[in-house]
Amino acid sequence: MSRVLVTGAGGFIGHHLCKYLVEKGHEVRGADLKRPEFEATSAQEFMLLDLRRFDDCLLATRGISHVYHLAADMGGIGYITAVHAGVSRNIALMNLQMLEAARMNEISRFFFSSTACVYSLDCQESPDVTPLKEEDAHPANPEEGYGWAKLFTEKLCQYYRDDYGLQTRVARFHNTYGPMGAFDGGREKAPAAICRKIAMAPREGEIEVWGDGKQTRTFMYIDDCVEGIVRIMQSDHSDPINLGNEELVTINQLVDYIADASGKKIRPRHDLSQPQGVRGRNSDNSRLESVVGWKPSIPLREGLAPTYRWIEDELRKAGRIT
Repeated sequence: MSRVLVTGAGGFIGHHLCKYLVEKGHEVRGADLKRPEFEATSAQEFMLLDLRRFDDCLLATRGISHVYHLAADMGGIGYITAVHAGVSRNIALMNLQMLEAARMNEISRFFFSSTACVYSLDCQESPDVTPLKEEDAHPANPEEGYGWAKLFTEKLCQYYRDDYGLQTRVARFHNTYGPMGAFDGGREKAPAAICRKIAMAPREGEIEVWGDGKQTRTFMYIDDCVEGIVRIMQSDHSDPINLGNEELVTINQLVDYIADASGKKIRPRHDLSQPQGVRGRNSDNSRLESVVGWKPSIPLREGLAPTYRWIEDELRKAGRIT
């Protein structure tokens, strides 16, 4: 089994990935600015590091064979649309220096977590969106800030593979959700934010929903995400590849699903002044199925039930609901 590094191990996906890899028998080093918020890490070693600093990147990758680079400055649509310069700077510094540290420390394989935000905005103007194929990222017109920073790093991974022989793997995540993720404070994604709002609402009432609720998305449960990461890492495919569910829903439908999980009767109150992102985004998993013989399959309703229960429990423990 490999000695692996997971960056962003104090965050949502990184924490779950550490647990998955340890269960599979790997020796795992986690690295992040912070430890996991909701439970202790499963990693045998955890290093508190700032990967915007090159010395910390060298330290993190020393003695490691495989790197899962998930560390990023990110959050929900409200966050990533408000701080373009800071997000882009932090992502660029981490990614540039992690790749160079991986080269210098002779890492054998490097996984980079990209995003569906790299896709051209021209392909996402309708709620009835055609599923996005990998080639739809070019000609480039990604989301400002976060999308551009991730798209640039995809090319950087290619250059390090072509020029230095570093074996890189790139997955474009499509909206991952599940327990032990942020659900408050501005960095939470739509499923967690809606879970929190419904948990804090009366048994019959309404919650604020950003946009008109007709925008469409797909959402991938965390268990599918971590399995997909490892399968892609182990594959021979080096070009960017989608990792997402294909079950397309409107945000209004997402509200209904979570309300059903809660047992409450909830109506959306739409706030058109808030950011709502692209009108439609879906993942075409044809290449993923061809490359690894697998694709995410956990239905949205099935994943939302434990996610809602966990967020409700956290709010109750914090005394915010009874």
